[in-house]
Amino acid sequence: MGRSAIQAVLDDWIEAYVTDRDSSLLDLISFFIQCCGCKGVVTAEMCQSKEDKDVRSKMVEELDEAAGLQYKRFLAFPWILTVTWPMDADSAEYPLVQSGPSGRWFHSEFCDFVSVLVAQCQHGVLFDSYLMNSLISLLTELSNSFVRAFRHTCTLAAVKLLSSLLSVALSLSVGIENSQKLYDVQRTKTVRQKSTQQLERMQKKISELQEKRTEVESMTDIIFKGVFLKRYRDMLPEIRSVCMEELGLWMKLYSSAFLNDSYLKYMGWMMHDKVPDVRLKCVLALQGLFGDPVLLPKLDLFISRFKNRLISMVLDKDNEVAVQTMKLLVLISSATDEVLTPEDYKQLLQVVYCSHRPLAATAGELLYSRILSAVPPTSNNQDERNEEEEQRHQIFVRLKALLQFYQETELHEHIVYLVDSLWDWGGSLLKDWPTLTAALLQNRPGFTPAEQAVIVEILVASVRQAAEGPALVGRSGAKKIMSTRERKIQADDCLKLTEHLFSVLPKLLSKFSGSGDPVASLMRIPQYFHPDSQEAKNAQFVSSLMTEMAAVLDLHSSPAVLEAAARTYLRLCDGGAGWASAAGASRDVLVQRWVDQLTGLLGETLRGGCFSAEEETARQIVTTLKKLGAFYNCHDLGQWSVFDLLSPLLTEDGSQGGAPPEVLEEVLRCMSFAMLWSLSTSSETLTCREKAVAQRLQLRLFCERSHRYLSHCDHSVRYQAFLGVCDVLIAHSYQLQVWDPTCFGPLLYTPSPKLQRALLTFVCTHVFIVPDCDNYSRVNESSEVDRLEELHKRRNLLAAYCKLVVHGVLEMSVAAELYTYYMKLYSDFGDIIKETIYRTRQTDKIESARTLVLCLQQLFMQLKREQDSGGRAHSGVQTFTCIKELARRFALTFGDLVKFRECLVMIHRNGVEFVFQDFRQTPDNATPPYLSYLTILSEFSNKLLKPDKKTVLSYLQKHTAEHIIDLREECWQPLIYYRASLLAVAETEDAISYVSSDRRPYLHSRSPIGKQKLEGYKFPGQVRPTEQITKVNKPSISQSPQATVGGTDPFSVSFNIASNVLSNNSESDDSSVDVEL
Repeated sequence: MGRSAIQAVLDDWIEAYVTDRDSSLLDLISFFIQCCGCKGVVTAEMCQSKEDKDVRSKMVEELDEAAGLQYKRFLAFPWILTVTWPMDADSAEYPLVQSGPSGRWFHSEFCDFVSVLVAQCQHGVLFDSYLMNSLISLLTELSNSFVRAFRHTCTLAAVKLLSSLLSVALSLSVGIENSQKLYDVQRTKTVRQKSTQQLERMQKKISELQEKRTEVESMTDIIFKGVFLKRYRDMLPEIRSVCMEELGLWMKLYSSAFLNDSYLKYMGWMMHDKVPDVRLKCVLALQGLFGDPVLLPKLDLFISRFKNRLISMVLDKDNEVAVQTMKLLVLISSATDEVLTPEDYKQLLQVVYCSHRPLAATAGELLYSRILSAVPPTSNNQDERNEEEEQRHQIFVRLKALLQFYQETELHEHIVYLVDSLWDWGGSLLKDWPTLTAALLQNRPGFTPAEQAVIVEILVASVRQAAEGPALVGRSGAKKIMSTRERKIQADDCLKLTEHLFSVLPKLLSKFSGSGDPVASLMRIPQYFHPDSQEAKNAQFVSSLMTEMAAVLDLHSSPAVLEAAARTYLRLCDGGAGWASAAGASRDVLVQRWVDQLTGLLGETLRGGCFSAEEETARQIVTTLKKLGAFYNCHDLGQWSVFDLLSPLLTEDGSQGGAPPEVLEEVLRCMSFAMLWSLSTSSETLTCREKAVAQRLQLRLFCERSHRYLSHCDHSVRYQAFLGVCDVLIAHSYQLQVWDPTCFGPLLYTPSPKLQRALLTFVCTHVFIVPDCDNYSRVNESSEVDRLEELHKRRNLLAAYCKLVVHGVLEMSVAAELYTYYMKLYSDFGDIIKETIYRTRQTDKIESARTLVLCLQQLFMQLKREQDSGGRAHSGVQTFTCIKELARRFALTFGDLVKFRECLVMIHRNGVEFVFQDFRQTPDNATPPYLSYLTILSEFSNKLLKPDKKTVLSYLQKHTAEHIIDLREECWQPLIYYRASLLAVAETEDAISYVSSDRRPYLHSRSPIGKQKLEGYKFPGQVRPTEQITKVNKPSISQSPQATVGGTDPFSVSFNIASNVLSNNSESDDSSVDVEL
């Protein structure tokens, strides 16, 4: 519609109002009521006096259920308005809360209408004591309505009306001030220049403006007391947000009246609101107040009272509230130094390590403004060289302050998060790579070795930030898509760091070559070099860098250094860069030297097929193997035939005079990498059958040798052998899946049954460790870090084995043994087992369901064997309650009942067969031995669709038709309740299990709840409770007409549940019924 169109409409309305104000006012009232979304009827009647008690008694809001109407009658003097609308009208949907562009458009246009109405009337009808009185009465009454639409819309209109009136009052104050200045100037003139009439006119004008301002202030006071004081605590959060937002505007717009403690207290109170949007509006309003230096003196009492609340809101659960609160505290910190204490700063500055990047970046602004920017100013009386030195000195001072802050916090070990938090504000310091490297290379004492190590971390983190951006693991809220300008800045920074560090990095590597952690960090810097820089073509720089990196690898064999070097060489050897050929040649020289060294060492130690070496020789072998393993993880070293070189080391068992565990671990790792590279590059290398046969022989050799070491005495050797076998088998499965059938393919290798059993045994033995009380106490005494590290290793082992099942390397049924631990070790491995269930279900849902059934049946049979043996309870056997709960958890994994309909039916058919198959009823063996399994099976009944329940019930009847079932016997209760679960006796409850003991197969006392559930239940056939049905060898149910109609249902003969068979009291058995089934 536009503001100009609103002005035109209101101009026409004002002209009509001057002519006939009653009808025009009614039109305006109807407009506001229609804006509330009311589709009812508005009627009006005149009111002569506000003080009439009869009039007050008529102001009601009620329902007329007989007529289906709602009434709202209120006073908008001189009118008594009655709004009538249907009761079935949806009050939750009105224009102000509509979603999408239409709702936003209405909100904007409605607010503009109110402000334009006041602006167009301020020079005329605004002060006629009729329009505003009626309008304020209307909005006040409707804002107190029980109807949400009236209350929300009219509250918004009222507070916007107050804001517009304050604008009028402000313009009147400006007019009064200007007129007063003119009046004072006129009075200072001489007698001849003075004009008494002009002075009187000015004084009259000032008096009129003051009267108008007083009248406007009276209107605002009425609205504040009549609307704001009642609605700022409204149950609707949108209304509370509107009130707080406008209150902040009033304080800033008309501070002389509203910016005092009487109004600020509402802002402080609502900062405790439970809705984040209300708290956010309060914080944004305070930002506007603290951003104006003129208003700061009036906020002293407020900040002293609510400072603690503001500091606590930095940790608000809503990220936007926390960010805006931190920005508010930054404003407060920059405005005054007396509010926040050192303890407050210490608490606030720790937020630079938080996981939400916008909040951490705002805390970085506070850190930079309070600590890093507080340096002495540069002197002006210096030459150019001294100015450069003074600037570098200032950088060193800031760097010292940053190091001191990092060391004092002792909160986080990863400096990358601190650099990321400071990047937006301290980029000039963090991107000053010449100064950072000068601080590391300087000879004079300036930084301690510990501080230099931190500077190295800062340097590497800043290089990574400049090259890759703010994407960090564990930190959210960063921009995922960079703009064109940001990409240009990132490319320029990457070129600058490459130009400087390409020549300086060799010096840094040479200086810190003896330190493990700093040199490992420095070795990662070439990964971020720009390939198009001019330094890439400088052979001298490239040669110097390769020489220093090789020298570092000769000195160190730690995993951090080797991994960083391998990844750096991988990045440098990537084609397209000027240094790729030199880096590739340097890598080949290193690998060839290590292979030659290893060949010589193994030739001395492997004599007569037995490993024998001194401690120093064994240490050299382990070091060389670590270097080869680290590079084999990133580079294809197949041309050096490392697999054939190391395979003789696995011919003998380590426990019988073989190689030491350290050597075996590294040998297994290198051989697994060799097999992985061979399988991943087989599309290029397998060109004939002979090569395919050779690859399968290598694969079989590796699996057989690794199988031997699954039972090694050393834990690390077992761990590496297991992971190596799993990884290689998964890679072989993937190789078969992606192979092009038109080309010559690899030969299939299937792990032997012994190896499959060994893998499963390994997982059950070394992964699923159930701690007892003594072990748990010992775990508590050990460090938490070691416990979590051990758990992480066990989770890796389980995940590797589950991948074999998911990718089809192992049969799906072997996972049944894993599923038995789903509930017992849910906190440690529940997520992995659950994901395995979902993945296998995507592959073959029927076989996956069979695996779940197999798991439950295995647990049940273990429990049954233990009960039959009568021995002492074994800790590894799960109780009946645990098995039943496991079945319930399995049932919850079936989400889409239509999709898994066939699976659920199969589970029930399999369970019925498990219970009744091969069962022959005898006098000594009246019930199937596994009958209580039906109680477990009933957990899946609520997942069956109604047609499938009938199918399963018919299948159950087929298996029970040949057996005699006596309902008085407790041993048949599992069957009764399983059938009840299929018939949906209690639609909102599961079938009741009568098995309450974990160690006894049947229950001898019924639960009263179970009796209540059976009340009112009838079988299809009808038999009088006084009749006695004799037992015969062959059941016959054709005598009952109802049974004949119902089909061959063995349960078609019913009994009266009200009889004493299932009653709670014990009476004579004369009224009981024997039913033959």
